Amino acid sequence: MKKIAILLPYKENFTPGYAGAVSLLVKDISLKSKYKNSTTVYGSTEFKEKYDVKYKNMRSKKYFFERGNIKYAENFLKLIESAKTDLIEIHNRPATFNYLIEKVPNKKILIYFHNDPLSLRGSIRKSQRENILNKASAIIFISEWTKKRFFQDLNHKADDSKISVIYSSVNKKKFNSNKNKTILFVGKLNPSKGFDLFCNVITKILDEFPKWKSYVIGDEPRENLIFSHKNLKILVFKNNNFILNLLKKISISVVCSRWN
Repeated sequence: MKKIAILLPYKENFTPGYAGAVSLLVKDISLKSKYKNSTTVYGSTEFKEKYDVKYKNMRSKKYFFERGNIKYAENFLKLIESAKTDLIEIHNRPATFNYLIEKVPNKKILIYFHNDPLSLRGSIRKSQRENILNKASAIIFISEWTKKRFFQDLNHKADDSKISVIYSSVNKKKFNSNKNKTILFVGKLNPSKGFDLFCNVITKILDEFPKWKSYVIGDEPRENLIFSHKNLKILVFKNNNFILNLLKKISISVVCSRWN
């Protein structure tokens, strides 16, 4: 059976206690895949607990961001060469894809785009996206919008056989209609996720509707947005199962992200 190597973004935490969106998708797909036994996920995290998927942790020295990504890719190459990997899967790092495709041009490499390709280093320029389009074995987008952005200004048909859209929701959930009077915000507590917008209005809403409550789940060490209300609870970072169980009960989930 062919061997598959999945490379997570540098410092992406492949752990139940602190997983991001990329790790959650990789975990869900890997567990359901018929190639599960021949797939290895490669990443770099300080957490000891990992998902029940074959995983190799690449611990490296601290570098500046650019240098850290290069060393990360170099370490990955050494590991997959000894493992005789057949297919490489890159997530959300076109610059890493560009580096690897030059180092191992005979390998099959596919890339997932989780965010706007025009905002990611390595796919901003038209020439970079053309290079990815020509050299990638497959290109996968998590939405039609991200696919549309990738093909902006490219003279290429978007229905190419190696182009796919795979949405992030792998596991379907059923939620009951008996909801509590609760408003939920989940995400990084920073302006790019619109947390400052949420801060400005939630206390006013809770004052006007005293029977309602609100929960905030997330963290952001680089920000210091502080606000309080007797009907508001800030629960810091929680794992995905906790959030899914909470979503079964709450009435309103707020998404005020500034991302397109």
